[in-house]
Amino acid sequence: MNILVAGGAGYIGSHTCVELLNAGHEVICVDNLLNSKYEAIRRVELITGKKVKFYRIDLTNYEESKIVFEENHIDGIIHFAGLKCVPESISVPLKYYQNNIDSTFTLVRLMKEYNVRNLVFSSSATVYGNPLKLPITEDDPIGNTTNPYGTTKYFIEKILMDICKVDNTLNVAILRYFNPVGAHPSGLIGEDPNGIPNNLVPYVTQVAIGKRPYLKVTGNDYDTIDGTGVRDYIHICDLAYGHVLALNKLVTNCGLVIYNLGTGKGNSVMEVVRAFDKIVGHEIPYKVVERRVGDIATCYADPTKAYKELGFKAKYSIEDMAKDAWNWQQKNPNGYEE
Repeated sequence: MNILVAGGAGYIGSHTCVELLNAGHEVICVDNLLNSKYEAIRRVELITGKKVKFYRIDLTNYEESKIVFEENHIDGIIHFAGLKCVPESISVPLKYYQNNIDSTFTLVRLMKEYNVRNLVFSSSATVYGNPLKLPITEDDPIGNTTNPYGTTKYFIEKILMDICKVDNTLNVAILRYFNPVGAHPSGLIGEDPNGIPNNLVPYVTQVAIGKRPYLKVTGNDYDTIDGTGVRDYIHICDLAYGHVLALNKLVTNCGLVIYNLGTGKGNSVMEVVRAFDKIVGHEIPYKVVERRVGDIATCYADPTKAYKELGFKAKYSIEDMAKDAWNWQQKNPNGYEE
């Protein structure tokens, strides 16, 4: 199939492009390169030995985006495009609402105009907010979000649900990610954040390689095993392959489906740091600082539904995630900037 990957040069997008190409699909990538670099696409091509058709376009621009649909026959879309920094979303919420929702409006409008019936949406476990119970299932309440980033994901989910209610020819898979970490085992692509990382693992690896003096552990007074926040960390390659499985589901004309993509196991911040200590060969220096606004104590998935309906099962351990993330950081100390 010809798959349009919106935001395909980003961290999750680039790894998903690899899995799509390895599965025999053709990839058309659209990215404005605001929080990503074209070098990631070049390396996707290097890993797979296949070409990616690339457009540098902002999906909030309908007229420019329309060119992609005019020039290509598109069988399905995977929608990663959007701003994703939780603390920034709290500081500038309007920017997040406008960008993330407008890009979705553009895609949905063009899907209708060009008769594209299959869409995979990159959602997030943040739609569950502070969960009432653990592990989290797809039937648990959503919408009690703790930050504007999560609220944009919730709003987009509701938009897609409402559209599917009135158009039974659409096939939409909403994938609620937990915490993707790690990198492709080749070390050619990985997570390359702008500035100070907001996510744990790239922060750890930048400290380990000497780019930053110490890790800031945001809170150690949560009601968890060691006081630090617990999350369901999933290897980026496991997560990326989940999108291939979701596309396989959509072509069965399944309508609207929703899946958690996680491991079903929670690890605390300090458990992750200790895993890196072993991989790196020395202790990662850290300091405990205040909790971040919008953070919760514990969040991990029940991935049973994705296993039963998609055949999705995470293969990689937290040690694998640490090993591959460290491999990426060592080979790319400045990310994609050579």
